[in-house]
Amino acid sequence: MVKRVRPKKNLGQHFLTDLDIARRIADTVDACPDIPILEIGPGMGVLTQYLVRKSREVKAVEIDSESVRYLNETYPELRDNIIGEDFLRMDLTKIFDGRQFVLTGNYPYDISSQIFFKMLDYKDLIPCCTGMIQREVAQRIAAQPGNKTYGILSILIQAWYNVEYLFTVDENVFNPPPKVKSAVIRMTRNTTTDLGCDWQMFRRVVKSVFGQRRKMLRVSLKQLFNKETMPSPEFFQQDIMTKRPEQLSIEQFVGLTNMVADKLKL
Repeated sequence: MVKRVRPKKNLGQHFLTDLDIARRIADTVDACPDIPILEIGPGMGVLTQYLVRKSREVKAVEIDSESVRYLNETYPELRDNIIGEDFLRMDLTKIFDGRQFVLTGNYPYDISSQIFFKMLDYKDLIPCCTGMIQREVAQRIAAQPGNKTYGILSILIQAWYNVEYLFTVDENVFNPPPKVKSAVIRMTRNTTTDLGCDWQMFRRVVKSVFGQRRKMLRVSLKQLFNKETMPSPEFFQQDIMTKRPEQLSIEQFVGLTNMVADKLKL
């Protein structure tokens, strides 16, 4: 008898116990067929058991050595494909020899945003990302302009991915139950290959203005400039400068980034 894994608080482990929900999460990868699957944080394999039935290559990244031992004993077919490492430190080009893959998992809530920022660094390698996260984070990722949850994650992810909020998951289907509800989402790469501005500058502008999200852009944008690069007062009198960041679409942020970059070059 294989010893069950004890959920560890320091790793943010909440093991899903509802098999129907696990199967529904596994089926979200079917939107991107024919490419390998990488699961993050499989724990005791509740999701893994359905992924391995998909007739494609599956690998799993698990930082918890106790879980790695359990998975090796429970899923002998995965023995060479369980990676006992920290996903956030991995070079993702090496996992499937540079091939594209689907990212999925019941993600650790405290690092889900970091996981998705890493996904963006490898966006050409990851055409599809699905899985379960804290409901609030899912709502933030899927939010549209004008919504109070619209912010940095919404914009940076939606610049490259179409986001679907699929369904909400109650807290009582976990061991131990988290204090919040969860949600399953799917992010599929859109057709954008060139954003129309410098990506690093775009990120800088978005993060800067949402750091002061209650202020108009004419106030929050000033932090990006120093004495030498500060534009003339006319720059801050343009119509867009009276808006707050959550009112801007991605296209408007692209335009704003180019305006800022133009002044910083002078």
